[in-house]
Amino acid sequence: MTQRPPALWSSRRLQPGLTAVALLLILLALWAAFILAPPEKTLGDVQRIFYFHVACAWAAFLSFFVVFVGGLAYLRSHDLKWDVLAFSSAEIGVVFTSLALLTGSIWAKHAWGAWWEWEPRLATTLLLWLIYVSYLLLRSSLPERSRRAAFSAVFGVVGFVDVPVVFMSIRWWRSIHPAVVSGKGMDIVASMWPAFFLALAAFSLLYVLLMLLRTSMEQAKLELELLKRRHWFSVEG
Repeated sequence: MTQRPPALWSSRRLQPGLTAVALLLILLALWAAFILAPPEKTLGDVQRIFYFHVACAWAAFLSFFVVFVGGLAYLRSHDLKWDVLAFSSAEIGVVFTSLALLTGSIWAKHAWGAWWEWEPRLATTLLLWLIYVSYLLLRSSLPERSRRAAFSAVFGVVGFVDVPVVFMSIRWWRSIHPAVVSGKGMDIVASMWPAFFLALAAFSLLYVLLMLLRTSMEQAKLELELLKRRHWFSVEG
């Protein structure tokens, strides 16, 4: 019988307040990026997409770290709430990675004269996107829930190896991709810091809000499946 997930990820009371705060932070991040922050000397106003590009990449890394933690926790406990957490975070992570690739391509067109370059940071990020798209495809191909959760947990844990590779790629290999943080600290001027950190905060909270919504939906789906099974057993009995 389907295991009933505890209401650990259900927090409907938090959602209205988090939604309001997330919206406020997004508006502040937009104001800081387009009005407060100065234009970059070389690229001008096109550089403003940088704040949201980095924030999307950060949210993707955060998402896949949660997939990693959820996978390990499921393999240890076989509790479906961890599978719900990992699956929900993987879906959101794929969305944020797609946005990071899209915004990065827009920036690259103006900075490098091409929408795409096969350089280490871009190639490893594309690989990361493919890994977690494959994770979602794997889940859809396995109908039995416990088997799907186990295979997905292993896949999610192993797939996370590419996250530090993406982060370190511009340090390990010759790359034309700019670095935000170097051995000397932040490689952006101080006047750009408010927009940068506001974007990170806004997308982090947006991730939390999306996770609350997605895990609530997945938990409701599991509980509906449980009710259907109970009804079937009662009819058979």
